[in-house]
Amino acid sequence: MQDKSNGGALAGIRVLDLSRILAGPSATQLLGDLGADVIKVERPEEGDDTRKWGPPYIAGTDGQETRESAYYLAANRNKRSIAIDIASEDGQRLIHELLARADVLVENYKAGGLARYGLAYEQLRERYPRLIYCSITGFGLTGPYAGRPGYDFLIQGMGGIMSLTGVPDGEPMKVGVGIADVMTGMYAAVGMLAALQHRHATGEGQHIDISLLDTQIAWLVNAGTNYLADRKPPTRLGNGHPNIVPYQVFPTADAPMILAVGNDAQFRRFCEVAGAPVWADDPRYATNVQRIAHREELCALVAGRLRTQPRPHWLSALEDAGVPCGPVNDLEDVFSDPHVMARGAELRMPCEWAKDGEVRLLANPLKMSATPPSYRRPPPRLNEHAQSVLDDWLGPR
Repeated sequence: MQDKSNGGALAGIRVLDLSRILAGPSATQLLGDLGADVIKVERPEEGDDTRKWGPPYIAGTDGQETRESAYYLAANRNKRSIAIDIASEDGQRLIHELLARADVLVENYKAGGLARYGLAYEQLRERYPRLIYCSITGFGLTGPYAGRPGYDFLIQGMGGIMSLTGVPDGEPMKVGVGIADVMTGMYAAVGMLAALQHRHATGEGQHIDISLLDTQIAWLVNAGTNYLADRKPPTRLGNGHPNIVPYQVFPTADAPMILAVGNDAQFRRFCEVAGAPVWADDPRYATNVQRIAHREELCALVAGRLRTQPRPHWLSALEDAGVPCGPVNDLEDVFSDPHVMARGAELRMPCEWAKDGEVRLLANPLKMSATPPSYRRPPPRLNEHAQSVLDDWLGPR
């Protein structure tokens, strides 16, 4: 009997998760937050690679003998762990027993990697016609790079985002988190939800082929379409924006701040607050098109004016005038911000295996009136739920 007691939107959906590291686990964590029963299948002894990706680590109740990395904790709540050796006949037999009761399978092996175990989509589709099978790879299942392993850093470089990130005269720079992995996980989750709806309508499962590189290119968004429009590779602008000016970090008398002027009316209001209303009437700066053409000289004027007062002065005055602006926060600032605290961005989950009796995680940002995300299980220890998984999915053995 499927457990639908948690009341989430995906309650009753069973997910067999053969993925590891970040893209796949972030996708399945999202499904778990929305109520799905996610079974994390891990390699015996080693488990998910990220369990050892520290420091920092969260100590277990027995001290340093039992610990998990903070990295692993980021993408593995609301899951149960079972260790299965899929290279063995017994392991493959058990996977098939679980597949007979699964709605979704998620894997991130190299293209064709599961075929040697009889677990590729083409080997399963007739036996499990309702199964939604999601393959997450670095480069996809087709094309000349299909056989290559893919890592977030490589994909950020190959997919163009590093050519856009960093100061103009500096080296190309990656984003500070594994954003290619995370966005691939988001797209994968959306694809699985769409496939579930399709199956609801037709009874048919399907195969989802999603890659880090395809996803990275898709979320180039305006930078990508800017290039497609004029075929001019954009240059790095540091914290500047290719299509809006002034829209970047500026110094003040004491700390940097972000000024994000989105239209001509906001620019006029900024000029009034800055004590320079003539800028808004100057034909070089009056429209966004002209501000882009005269970016350097205008930004030098803005920087010079903002340096005359401390950041709190400008934030207060600009907010009162309806001009978008904000501080550049470090993570201590973020998690102590009263608005962030009011929105519940930091999640404290009771955790029996943790030394402090809880783990601190990033909450799901979805706010849903009828079926909000739920936090039922902290990230599991390796093989922690083997017996309960077998009992719940297969019955007492």
